[in-house]
Amino acid sequence: MTIGQLHIFNALYLILLVVVVIITRARMRRIVGALVGTFGAAAAGIAVIAVCERVGWWHFNMHWEPYYLFQLGISVALGSFVFLLTWRLARRFGGRGLAIALLIAAMLGPFRDSAYMAMFPEWGYYAPGIAPMLAISVAYVVIGVVGHGLMRVISGPATADPLARRLWKHA
Repeated sequence: MTIGQLHIFNALYLILLVVVVIITRARMRRIVGALVGTFGAAAAGIAVIAVCERVGWWHFNMHWEPYYLFQLGISVALGSFVFLLTWRLARRFGGRGLAIALLIAAMLGPFRDSAYMAMFPEWGYYAPGIAPMLAISVAYVVIGVVGHGLMRVISGPATADPLARRLWKHA
């Protein structure tokens, strides 16, 4: 991924994060929980990437310059909107809703990631066969469980947290 592409993703993720914070009426504790969950999920994702690269299932081209890594860290932080959404899923549909969301992510993830690699071959490649696609599915589940689990540790269970008051309502 190039620096220009990271800037585009950062702008998009910033807009998504602001919109999701407003729509989900997230309080500061939930936002902090989402950030912690996102960085935990990123650490789990890095571990999965390292194992799968070692096995030969895929390769990602990474730039290890400080500015690139800083921008990548910003992208990770801004991606915390995902766990604000899973929190709302858990609030509305409970554990079953989260399980269905993880199942959908596991099913669609390989198609999404393969499409990205086809559009941007400079990002890396996946080895042929079913094993890399299954590894992508497992990665989505691991990242989702770790991220939402850490968010729950910080924010508490979704059903126990009252929703924040709407911005347009007076005290």
